[in-house]
Amino acid sequence: MFTIEHEFDTTVVTLVDGGRAPLQEDVTVHATESVILLNQYDPRTDSVVTVSLSPEQWRDLTAALNLPEGVYRSDPPQK
Repeated sequence: MFTIEHEFDTTVVTLVDGGRAPLQEDVTVHATESVILLNQYDPRTDSVVTVSLSPEQWRDLTAALNLPEGVYRSDPPQK
């Protein structure tokens, strides 16, 4: 499941793990014109881990950004 929020100068996508236990922490994606930041809380270190992507690297993840605001559930992969 994920949510999309369009703010003034950024789009925020939150990815919620809806899989089987053990579940992973939520991932928050902050996309601006110049950088994309992926943040996830790491309970082992009690800190947030951040990954920075260029806009070119972000192209593969744009499907979520092209959807209107809302809450979505992706279909499970077909076997």
